[in-house]
Amino acid sequence: MTGIRLHAPAPGWTVDADVVVVGSGVAGLTAALRCTSAGLRTVVVTKANLDDGSTRWAQGGIAAALGEGDTPEQHLDDTLVAGAGLCDEHAVRALVTEGPDAVRRLIATGADFDRADDGEIALTREGGHHRRRIAHAGGDATGAEISRALVEAIRDRGVRFIEHALVLDLLKDAEGRTAGVTLHVMGEGQHDGVGAVHAPAVVLATGGMGQVFSATTNPPVSTGDGVALALRAGAEVSDLEFVQFHPTVLFLGAGAEGQQPLVSEAVRGEGAHLVDADGVRFMLGQHELAELAPRDIVAKAITRRMLEQGAESMYLDARHFGAAMWEQRFPTILAACRAHGIDPVTEPVPVAPAAHYASGGVRTDLHGRTTVPGLYACGEVACTGVHGANRLASNSLLEGLVFAERIAADITAHGPRRSGPPVLAAEPTVLPLIGPEARREIQRIMTGGAGVLRSAASLSAAADALEGLRLDAEEERKAAEPGVDAWETTNLLCVARVLVAAAGEREETRGCHWREDFPDRDDRDWGRHLVVRLTPDRRPVVRRTDGADFPPVTPDAPLEPLS
Repeated sequence: MTGIRLHAPAPGWTVDADVVVVGSGVAGLTAALRCTSAGLRTVVVTKANLDDGSTRWAQGGIAAALGEGDTPEQHLDDTLVAGAGLCDEHAVRALVTEGPDAVRRLIATGADFDRADDGEIALTREGGHHRRRIAHAGGDATGAEISRALVEAIRDRGVRFIEHALVLDLLKDAEGRTAGVTLHVMGEGQHDGVGAVHAPAVVLATGGMGQVFSATTNPPVSTGDGVALALRAGAEVSDLEFVQFHPTVLFLGAGAEGQQPLVSEAVRGEGAHLVDADGVRFMLGQHELAELAPRDIVAKAITRRMLEQGAESMYLDARHFGAAMWEQRFPTILAACRAHGIDPVTEPVPVAPAAHYASGGVRTDLHGRTTVPGLYACGEVACTGVHGANRLASNSLLEGLVFAERIAADITAHGPRRSGPPVLAAEPTVLPLIGPEARREIQRIMTGGAGVLRSAASLSAAADALEGLRLDAEEERKAAEPGVDAWETTNLLCVARVLVAAAGEREETRGCHWREDFPDRDDRDWGRHLVVRLTPDRRPVVRRTDGADFPPVTPDAPLEPLS
């Protein structure tokens, strides 16, 4: 193993495989199923239970051109508009053209989507879409149904999996190629359950990093582990400054922390209105799609109105749906609201933006390959170029599905390329661990300095505060002992520092990156991506690409680092 690694015990056990997939959402399980079907020995490593990732929390659905009159070209146009000039069109075209058949294969795997009276898949609309192209299941429980189907398929195929395992670091061979991962299996109060899975191909599908903020729609497991691992291994990340804040998250009070209930965009797709405390529909006239404008536009409009009125929330009014529609179409959301003392049938629902989705992540090519040979990434942990500066609603499940299949095809086509066993660097850089007590401080710093509204002053203050936490850990007496909480907190600090560095560099407002000191979009200077790597002394270095698209790659070569 070379490069930077977490402070952890040496592996006490090993498992051999052809492919190790880290994560058990739609991306990870799809990659695992396809690799297994190709005859590859595949091991799935997941942080909690197989069905505990972000996928099962997805409410709205999965977008694909499945309806009459809809086309991949129209889906592409909507995606490019939402991405605010930074989408890689080649990646988007792959997504929208391969998407419909990928959804059909998901159905063949066992996913049961809601059907219209004529037996066809029922489709709805969400923000940024000009057509009804969102397939859903269980009304507003799409992610849960997809997760159920994929987990059943994994169990039926006999795929080996390791649950309750936190991935730690990437293993490499003497040539610098991927050779597996180290991981810690969380037992009953056990802190020394570190082992390794040896494999020449590693697929990161670890999901997002929403827990870097105080309030998020992400589950507790979303602590940026995959992005942090990739950075320590020498991989590049891109577009990390573009964090999508979902505009309509159930507002539970100014002090609410952790995972917050999402009020799906599909509620607005079915006709709900955004109103202020006076009942005024403030989205009218701000965008041709009003409440169904892309998420960045709606989140900014809500934030502006809150600032203008000194309010802590806005409201989503769907009283005109009636009880029957709420119960049939949005049973999950209805139950969540009522559990918090709010009845959407009779009163407007208080909502406010909260951290939802990382549009950026580990930089990949169209086959999911990163700049580290043998290391792949897909789903929210990856930056494929599909989302640009702002993800189009319900493209996330589709991206995970399509690019997981592409990764499996690439691994299968080239075969497991073993060069040798994992090796340890003579003097590896061991990363001091951050104490678990710093987790809330990191979240407070990020929410205040790098949240919905950012400025040079807020980002500089955040960078200084985060650096202070890092320096504290450098002092041996303040460094934490190895353990799950310390590893997660250290990963959060890593991704927070990189995010703040990128956000401070991008001096414009674009997509879901909003700078109050640079309120305009600047295509001349900023119509490009920001790519970040860690230096050997663990400092983020930010560079701009020359154009909107990433450099091209060849089928038989790994993604090259930017020079």
